[in-house]
Amino acid sequence: MLECFSTSFYFVFICTLLRLFIGISAIFHSSVLACLFPAISCTTEPICYDVAVFGGKAVRLLRLHRDPQIGEHIHLELLGPLMELQDWALDVRWLSGDHQSQLCVAVAHNSALLLDVSQGQAVIQRSCQEGCLLYSALLLTHDFWSDTVLVGGTVFNQLVLWKPGEGNSSRANVKAPVERRLLGHSGVIFSISYILERGYLASASDDRSVRVWGVGALGGPGGKCGDLNPACLQVLYGHQARVFSVHLSPGKVFSAGEDGACLVWDWARDGKVVHALKGHRAGGVRALAVSEGEGGEGKWVATGGADGGVRLWRVEGEEKDESMEEAVTERLTDLKFPGDGLPKVVRIAGEEDENMSWSQIKFVVCTDKGLVYQYSHGMWEVVWQGPPEFQSYCVMETVTVTVKQSVAKACLCAVGNISGSLQLFPTSHPHCGIHLSAGSGKIHSLIWQKAESGVYLLASGAEGLVYRWFVEVNFSREGSIVLGVNPLPCFLLPPCAKRWLTAAVRLRSRSQPVLWVCGDRRGSLIMFPDREQTKQNEVHEEGMSEVLLRDRKQPAHEEGGTAQDDICADVKQGTMDTRENPDGVLEPLSCLFGVHGKQGVTSVCEYRGLLYSTGRDGCVRVFRVQSAKHAETGRISAGQSAENKERLQLEVLRVQRACRGMEWLERILILRSEISEEELGEESEHGFLEGEKDELGFNRVKGREARFVIVGFHAVHFVVWDPVKQERLLAVPCGGGHRSWSLWPSYKGVWPGYGALVFIKQGSVLASEPPREGAGKSGGWGLREGVHGRGIGCVCRLGRIVDAENDGGKVGREERQWEIVVMGGEDTSLSVLAVNPITGSIKVLSVITDHISSVRTMTAITSPDAGRGRQLRSLSALLLSAGGRAQIQCYRLLLAWDRQRAAPSCQVIQVASHRLDAEWERRRNRHKTVKMDPETRYMSITVVDEKTDGVLVALSCSDGAIRLLSVSEGKRQIDLLWETFHHQRCVLSVATCNLEDDKGSRYKLLFSAATDGKVALWHLTEALLSSSDNASGAATRPMPCLEIPAHQSGVNSLAVWAENPGQQECGCLVTVASGGDDGQLTVSTVRVQYPDGAKIGGSRGFPQTSESPALPGPQFQHTDQLRLSLRSQAHVELAHAAPLTALKLLSPGLLVSTSSDQRVCLWKVSSDRVSHSGALCSHVADAAGLAVWEGGGGENMARRGVEAEGETAGGISSQETADEVKGGESTEAGRETGDLVWSIDDEKRAEVNTRGIHLAKSSPSAAMKCQKGNR
Repeated sequence: MLECFSTSFYFVFICTLLRLFIGISAIFHSSVLACLFPAISCTTEPICYDVAVFGGKAVRLLRLHRDPQIGEHIHLELLGPLMELQDWALDVRWLSGDHQSQLCVAVAHNSALLLDVSQGQAVIQRSCQEGCLLYSALLLTHDFWSDTVLVGGTVFNQLVLWKPGEGNSSRANVKAPVERRLLGHSGVIFSISYILERGYLASASDDRSVRVWGVGALGGPGGKCGDLNPACLQVLYGHQARVFSVHLSPGKVFSAGEDGACLVWDWARDGKVVHALKGHRAGGVRALAVSEGEGGEGKWVATGGADGGVRLWRVEGEEKDESMEEAVTERLTDLKFPGDGLPKVVRIAGEEDENMSWSQIKFVVCTDKGLVYQYSHGMWEVVWQGPPEFQSYCVMETVTVTVKQSVAKACLCAVGNISGSLQLFPTSHPHCGIHLSAGSGKIHSLIWQKAESGVYLLASGAEGLVYRWFVEVNFSREGSIVLGVNPLPCFLLPPCAKRWLTAAVRLRSRSQPVLWVCGDRRGSLIMFPDREQTKQNEVHEEGMSEVLLRDRKQPAHEEGGTAQDDICADVKQGTMDTRENPDGVLEPLSCLFGVHGKQGVTSVCEYRGLLYSTGRDGCVRVFRVQSAKHAETGRISAGQSAENKERLQLEVLRVQRACRGMEWLERILILRSEISEEELGEESEHGFLEGEKDELGFNRVKGREARFVIVGFHAVHFVVWDPVKQERLLAVPCGGGHRSWSLWPSYKGVWPGYGALVFIKQGSVLASEPPREGAGKSGGWGLREGVHGRGIGCVCRLGRIVDAENDGGKVGREERQWEIVVMGGEDTSLSVLAVNPITGSIKVLSVITDHISSVRTMTAITSPDAGRGRQLRSLSALLLSAGGRAQIQCYRLLLAWDRQRAAPSCQVIQVASHRLDAEWERRRNRHKTVKMDPETRYMSITVVDEKTDGVLVALSCSDGAIRLLSVSEGKRQIDLLWETFHHQRCVLSVATCNLEDDKGSRYKLLFSAATDGKVALWHLTEALLSSSDNASGAATRPMPCLEIPAHQSGVNSLAVWAENPGQQECGCLVTVASGGDDGQLTVSTVRVQYPDGAKIGGSRGFPQTSESPALPGPQFQHTDQLRLSLRSQAHVELAHAAPLTALKLLSPGLLVSTSSDQRVCLWKVSSDRVSHSGALCSHVADAAGLAVWEGGGGENMARRGVEAEGETAGGISSQETADEVKGGESTEAGRETGDLVWSIDDEKRAEVNTRGIHLAKSSPSAAMKCQKGNR
């Protein structure tokens, strides 16, 4: 893709990538690229550019190598040492007249430096008389230092312009005067841009505005300062938050802000927005680069967001008709409907092709007078006029079908009325239509479903009967269209108040009978079998025969009831028997009653083996068809047929909500980027993609759930919503729901990135402004996927996935390994990521947005092989996440290698959810209890016990409670077993330890830590037994067995392990390591004696000495329980220079800790002391979470880390050799890419690197906030 860029943009694009990602040293919190200087310029020889990278208080030089013969190959080389400054660098420029040996640097206290890059020292430093703090700066340089002009954006909302090289600049104490001052902003200035050709200056501010100034010529020979009285030419308001970056080009201004949008302004004409580029997740757009297109070629725009993503956009040239590329369009066109009566239904008619333009689309409108009009090329014409019974009420649907044994297409239109009559005709030959009957009652809805050789028509009539026909289109000998209609058995909907069909999809399988999945107005999802009649009745146009279906009544039940009564009983069970009554009416196989609420299901579709349904409850449900044994479903009907022995049923996998206030959903559309050309070809030929089959013959879930957009109504707007990016892709002010509409394009149910809407409003047929021809995709091109737009609070590793199809390929074994991690953050979302530890590439597999508040903690249960570094081709994990509003979510994640996309894939199954406020509402005597605090937060979670029927988890809470919950995956529910408020203050962390004595008895210990610095130890064995025996869930609340004073303030993290459990004669030693807000690392050793006659105070297996013989706190001892006592305690008071936020156990006796001081430390824990083994500096500021695991690369990978460069991030270096590492000493080394590796050989080989130690960044310590709140 890089080869298609112009030469100027190619390097601007490289600048953008460097600006966003390069961090040569760990102190580069936000690295920024100043400029490129050509070292070699040749078309055949390799091209080299010198790059100045700056950030924080340092500047470093790189050399960018590009070989034109290789094309996309780019190599970066370090030049010289790190040049450290005394102030924050805001802008850096080369002085071109000094042969790239000097750099001009603008720093934060309104000063400028002249750096000699060969010596790495500042030659000249000059300050301005305006001694204030700058938020932004722009250096305008020429050949020499004396030509330099600095424009600074001050903290006082002003722009000051001065010359660092004027006068006697060699004297540091001589300050330069302010030459010009620009006033007008009401907030600090974040970005400045200047264009020399026009003499214009642009500034972006905290006040949400962009201002364009006429300043004249700045810089150049002699350092010009422009006009004496610069004026503000334009004030541009359009961002909804702060504006972070601005770029000025002839006639246009590009601005990027905290609202996540990059706006393109036509300020030279009317100052309006002509493009709005949105594609990043929450957090805003922080970086912006624009290519300098020549003439009308247009421009490339690259944006970098706070979510870590980089997107590329194409903005067309000036000579083309500029139109809004943003989500909302207010321009509507009245199609001037001239017909008789009021339009009631509008549909797209005719063949809709992927390459068909808006001007070629035809619309069909049905009025309350029984007339059908067609709109084509700006003209209206009457297509069909119905008899009087089609007046007042009518329903209409259209479909495009291929004529049998031909490539021609025909548009079929079906119109139904209130008396059960149905007229079917092609719009091109309406006189060739036929008349059908759907009973004697009202036809509520019509649904078309395409098939290979024809099309199915469903008509929902009275008494819950759904009439069906299979329709074929043929050519007669005379060349006219002939319709062949075959009646099929009817469906019988379950009895309910609103008993009619609203959506349906047909599921085909080569080895099993065809199924239909339908949605009704009551909000239920129903599955029917499909049995076609053996007698084929083709009705041809020559005779205009009518196919009449008799009204079918349900026979009375033998015991006085009706057949519908049995359906009602089975509806609540979720499954039904396959029954066909004597009249041939098919009854449901399975029903999810009211799953979409009482407002009804609006659509059902199938893609790659998964089903998607939408409703007016604001939810999209992803579900599938599976088998269930009779023993699992309850009773068996006496009339059950042998065909239904498989007991098929519908299973909801997960629920996706739209944005707040968007309750009326209409359908989903698959993103165009999700579908390959091969898939489109298969779909057009077969109806849906046939994949691998399961034991039932249905499509197996081959890969991840498809990325889709949601179509629906939000207030008065028709909206296309992206649930992952949380943004509107299209919004049309149509007036809200309860109207007929049709969206273009809807080819194959795919969203191509643009669209237009035609709808009916107040008796008029209106259309939104269509996108211009050749419009680009609305989301741009994703060069790097974004993850989280706000702080990340927790991280959890699931395991490793290996490419199973590339065993003999050219790709190395290590490059085919993908680590699967899950991260949760303040943006209330969970991101499932695949990280390649060798190449550093990251793929976002899934984004889960079910939490209503920030995600604070998570844990996962995987197979035993997943955590041992084994080469797995698939992975299954039970993920539990918890956070704000006392909410816990449980998911089953199915991960495997997707051969089609050559990447890991993830399917998310939502198991259950739980909230404390909902738990309180369900209590019988809740009026006698105090309602829980709605602001309660779950701070930490740990798995206490794994059972065959569920999992027990313990959670620490901000309201001072420890709660034990049971999670049942089979029942899909989470129950609260007990809670205790022993700590009486915010509980920050919990951890568990499992013990087993030599007799096979198992004991479970729970450790909890709060803001008072104490660690409490709980014996949960009896509590777990009582909770399992007590069906009501009111388990016996345990009391702590031991309290350990560990810290002076809050304890943020715990790591627990047992030393030789069960091997000692009377017990074992349990070690608990804790890290707190005081920056201290504490390691406490607890002596555990099993309850079989052991003496209190000592045993043969333990030494009688203790470093801490007497510690305060209650010692709860019982002769019939475990005996716990504190044996020893060791402290490292200054383990970190800031609160220790995360502590993880890599292996017994080997700990990894991190803190907001940006250090990751490795500790060795022995029986009597704690020793520091190594440290590295992380690029993650304010680290809040940590995940560690043993590397699977073996000795070769570890040695590779040792043989790389010796200089590490943060200036820490080590010269140990590989032999020294094998001897047990720790070492730190840096690779060419800047990634760091620890290599340890301590009983087993372990590798920890910055991609193996995942650090999560978040806001300042939330534990301190909780402590203050509880006090």
